[in-house]
This record gives sequence, structure tokens and C-alpha cells, in this order.
Amino acid sequence: MHSKNNNKTYKHIQGLRPFSSSVPKTLKKYLKKGGYNYSNIVDNWTKMVSKKISDSCYPVKIRMGSNMKDGTLVLNVVHGKEMEMEYEKKEIIDKINSFFGYNCISHIIFKIVQDRIVSNSRVFRKIKNFSQIEEKMDKVSNNKLKNSLSNFLKAFNEKKT
Repeated sequence: MHSKNNNKTYKHIQGLRPFSSSVPKTLKKYLKKGGYNYSNIVDNWTKMVSKKISDSCYPVKIRMGSNMKDGTLVLNVVHGKEMEMEYEKKEIIDKINSFFGYNCISHIIFKIVQDRIVSNSRVFRKIKNFSQIEEKMDKVSNNKLKNSLSNFLKAFNEKKT
């Protein structure tokens, strides 16, 4: 085997490349910034911290330190719960670090918000007239799908009453 210089400062053995060269640049940027840790924190937030804490605050941003350690977590806190969360700060840090198995977070910054932002741009209402829906369901050729759709509509209307 011989060395090959790819017009870069690195020398590679022909055919073999370091794994880091195959990862896209955009993904590398997020991995270096701790994007993996942030997505884990968001996905497992209610599992990591108690229900009381997760109802009062939620993660917004993470700033990772060197070597993916000693990061700063930014949490949005519901107005009126900031003192409670200030007392729970050490517990939140301990739970997150025990979840990851190393000192991932060392500081927490709280940002006060009025309330959780819930956007319901579309409000579902009770369906009274099934005629239009039944016409569209008649066009479906799969009988199992028809039955599933009719059961779904019945359950949807029962739940809304």
C-alpha cells in the first residue's frame, strides 16, 4: 500500500479514510456543539426530572463546554415558578448528569415566560354530517381500511361529546 496526498495536509492510505471525513460538515457542526446531548435532554425531559419540574420548565438551548463537558442549559420557566425552580437547580443538574453518566451540565440559566406556548391553529369539532365522509370512504377499495376509518370517526365523535 502506498500513501496518497489528496491535496490536503493529511496523508491517507489509499482506500482507507478516517470516519470523520465521511460525516457531513453540517452534522459535524451540531455534534461539536452538543446537539446530540440537547436532543437527548428534550426527548427524555420528563423521564429525567420529576413531573413537577417538567410542568414548570422546559429546555430551550444548551451551550456545551470543551470536550462536551460542563455545559450550560437554558430553561424556560413558567412565570411564578422561578423560585421553586431555583431551589431545584442542583437536583436538575444531578439528574441530567446521572442520565448521561458524566458532568454534561454544570450551570442552568432560567428564562421566565408567561406560559407554555401551545399553538392550536386548527380546532377539531364534532362531526355531525357523515355523508361527505362516507362518500369518500366508499371510494376506498380496502375493506379493513374502511372499517378502521369508520371506527376512528365514531371514537373521535364519542371523545368530543
